Amino acid sequence: MFKKIFSNNEEKAEMSFFDHLEDLRWHIVRSIIALIVVSIFGFVYTKEILDDVIFGPTNPTFPSYVALCKLGNLVGLGDKLCITPVPIVFQNHILVGQVMLQFKLAFIFGLVVAFPYIFWEFWSFIKPALKERELKGARGVIFWVSFQFFMGIAFSYFLMAPFTINFLAGYTVTDRAVNQFFIDDYFGLMSQIVLGMGILFELPVLVFFLTKIGFITPTFLRTYRRHAIVVILVLAAVITPPDVIDQLIVFTPLYLLYEISIYISGRALKGMEQAEKEAEEWS
Repeated sequence: MFKKIFSNNEEKAEMSFFDHLEDLRWHIVRSIIALIVVSIFGFVYTKEILDDVIFGPTNPTFPSYVALCKLGNLVGLGDKLCITPVPIVFQNHILVGQVMLQFKLAFIFGLVVAFPYIFWEFWSFIKPALKERELKGARGVIFWVSFQFFMGIAFSYFLMAPFTINFLAGYTVTDRAVNQFFIDDYFGLMSQIVLGMGILFELPVLVFFLTKIGFITPTFLRTYRRHAIVVILVLAAVITPPDVIDQLIVFTPLYLLYEISIYISGRALKGMEQAEKEAEEWS
């Protein structure tokens, strides 16, 4: 196996600049093909995705509402955790609005579903340039990057999105103004929340690689833990209604993510120090 890795690295090193560009071009082409293929399914099943997924947080039967209500009754809080979504009537304000919405939905759907393959293509391009030790440290990277991405999407969709949408939809400063929303604004907000958290949940993976290159250390992360807590609290307060329970629901996973990043950084640093020690012993 090591011989194969060395051979691949050697072949990659012998490639010219234009050979690298050609190699990159084919990785991009295959990624685009995968994106288009999956997007076609999103385009065909636009109505089902909109009604059952995108508009999910506006339905009283949304799984998060049902689960929170049952949890409240179970722990003796009664209906304090029960959420009744704010009724929303969507509007389309331009002739091509729903046509463009269908294309945007298909693209976002394709991007999310095809993400593991797209990342695999990206990893396949840079992998031959890595050293044997770096490859060993990055074992399972495709699984963990994909896992964290979908964890972030699930967290934002089932927790952040419902609180944010209900808060904004029900927020009023005067009774003389009625809240009516354009459908593309709602879709844009949902896309930002879901994709944003999908990327944010890559923090542990990012911390791992930043530790590997010596950019950050677990000591650095522990030193600025208080600052991180303040940022997370502000974020939780912004995206949830002014309710302590709701804010804790958002704050807790984000803070745990930060603590997990500290642990991962420590493990990565320990592995590097051990590898250097072994190298010194062999020399």
